[in-house]
Amino acid sequence: MDARADLVTISLCVDRATIRRYAEITDDFNPIHVDPDFAASTPMGGVIAHGMLSMNLIWQALRATHGDEAARDARLDVRFVRPVREGDTVSVMGRTSPNGNGSYDVTVVNQRGEPVITGTLSLGN
Repeated sequence: MDARADLVTISLCVDRATIRRYAEITDDFNPIHVDPDFAASTPMGGVIAHGMLSMNLIWQALRATHGDEAARDARLDVRFVRPVREGDTVSVMGRTSPNGNGSYDVTVVNQRGEPVITGTLSLGN
C-alpha cells in the first residue's frame, strides 16, 4: 500500500488581471484570452484562460506536497475537458491512485465542481 498523502489543494481565482499577467509572462496574447469583444464572437462565447495557467496548479500542488525536487522526474498526462472562464475559481485535487504505483489521479475543477482538467501525475521514484 502506498503511504503517500493526497496532494495539497491549491486554488486560484482567474480574473481578468490574472489572465493578462499570464499573457504577459508567456507572450501569448491570443485574442481568445485577452480581447473580450473578439472572444464573444467565437464559439467560446467569451474570454477563456490559458489552459497552462490552470495546469500549473498541478505543479504547484506537487511542489507544496513533496518539494521542488519531486517535479524533476514527474510526468503529467492530462486532458483539457472544459474551458476556464474569466471569473472562475479553479482548484486542483490530487488523490493517490488506487493502482498502487505511487501516481496521483489529478483533477482541476471550477467553482461548480466541474472538471476542467483531468489526468494522471506520476512521480519518478
